[in-house]
Amino acid sequence: MPYSLSETEPPMSDVKSSLKQSFLDSLKRHRDAFTTVEAYHEQAMQLLEAVQNCLKQGGKVVWMGNGGSAADSQHLAAEFMVRYKAERGPLASIALTTDTSILTAHANDYHFDSVFERQVLGLVRPQDVVIGLTTSGKSPNINLALKAANDLGAFTVALTGRDGGLVKDIAKLPIIVKNDETARIQEVHMFIGHWLCEALDLAIVGNN
Repeated sequence: MPYSLSETEPPMSDVKSSLKQSFLDSLKRHRDAFTTVEAYHEQAMQLLEAVQNCLKQGGKVVWMGNGGSAADSQHLAAEFMVRYKAERGPLASIALTTDTSILTAHANDYHFDSVFERQVLGLVRPQDVVIGLTTSGKSPNINLALKAANDLGAFTVALTGRDGGLVKDIAKLPIIVKNDETARIQEVHMFIGHWLCEALDLAIVGNN
């Protein structure tokens, strides 16, 4: 049944007060999460160096994630392929989350745990960078894919959260956002992703 207002709803003034407090509480948790971001500067620089080396060698940046992290993956792949701010050529990048035929065929014929691993085995080369976004670090399909990428000689990165889960021991570069709230972790992941795009723009424009 579609949601509808009823006589049992609390007074609108109470609802507005609760919503305002929710907004402020959420903003505070966002700000608290970002007080830790400076600690990831060195790892972000390592990520930038790996991506620059990858692109110089003719490689590509491969992204993957589940749910909101799937959306973030294709968002960042689009920033690479189209543009972020600077007018530049496309930067080779792909998200493994966007081909519904591959995703549904593999999940139906095999298992969803290996849906990204299969694509990594078919697409990834040693000069590539493979980035998995998993807020828990426990996503089997991300972890299996990163293991496969390691075996192929690619450089693997995990944007993760909480305590890093299993993925912290799989990715060559784990970046662990030490927070327990999924939304806040994803917001920091997108900050790092957008900064990476900006840094690449600056490097390319500077070189030209």
